[in-house]
Amino acid sequence: MSNNHCRFYENKFPEVDDIVMVNVQQIAEMGAYVKLLEYDNIEGMILLSELSRRRIRSIQKLIRVGKNDVAVVLRVDKEKGYIDLSKRRVSSEDIINCEEKYQKSKAVNSILRYCAEKFQLPLEDLYKTIAWPLSRKFGNAYEAFKLSILDDTVWEGIEPPSKEILDELKVYISKRLTPQAVKIRADVEVSCFSYEGIDAIKEALKAAEAMSTEQMQIKVKLVAAPLYVITTQSLDKQIGIDHLQKSIEKINEIISKYDGVCNVTMAPKAVTATEDAELQALLENKELDEQSDSDSEGSDIE
Repeated sequence: MSNNHCRFYENKFPEVDDIVMVNVQQIAEMGAYVKLLEYDNIEGMILLSELSRRRIRSIQKLIRVGKNDVAVVLRVDKEKGYIDLSKRRVSSEDIINCEEKYQKSKAVNSILRYCAEKFQLPLEDLYKTIAWPLSRKFGNAYEAFKLSILDDTVWEGIEPPSKEILDELKVYISKRLTPQAVKIRADVEVSCFSYEGIDAIKEALKAAEAMSTEQMQIKVKLVAAPLYVITTQSLDKQIGIDHLQKSIEKINEIISKYDGVCNVTMAPKAVTATEDAELQALLENKELDEQSDSDSEGSDIE
């Protein structure tokens, strides 16, 4: 075994009925030969009869060489190292849970491998002294790593090869797993044609901004009347979306008092870096236009 490789879990082999992530290596007459990615690439086989519940017309449409797949363990011969698996007995829920577990375990493996390479240690040593004890204590080393960013007591009872390694591990975990704020955005059209129209719109939009909290600042920008963009940032995507939705409801509540309307043209959602950059470019272009036309409205709410 290479010093830089190790199974993700303490058990050398999976148990019957375990859901595992595999990589397809070869397709043969009997079925598909695979590697179990979480168990240091030990070999297994998905029998032809276990590929699909329906009649198989083309194996290539069901399974492809080089592709990762989720399978359930049917039989394990620990002496001979034979592992039989099934693809057809895997539910959609199994796939979601397995993919989530695999991604978390892969992140733990990447963090430990970084330390193993830096300190020239066998990777398995770090699993034995750090990851597997944390898994026994917290159910999953990934969750323990995340918790440790804010709670140093996570490391109580853990005995790494040296304090220097633990210190480096803490720094790297913080760098890799500290949550990043997600940008949430909604687009709304706000209009009011009553006598108080302009003031009513300003009041409604200022009320939305007033719903800012210490953790989430709500900002409203004019794109081009009557279109406004509402944004915030949140460590939790759903909480951010919910908070922005409440700010839109506040706009509706106020503008309707003046017989105005608020139409949502884009519901609150997490935006990509590309979408955010496009919005910033649009606002910057608008600002340049305003500088050359003193009669234009300001882009911020006043």
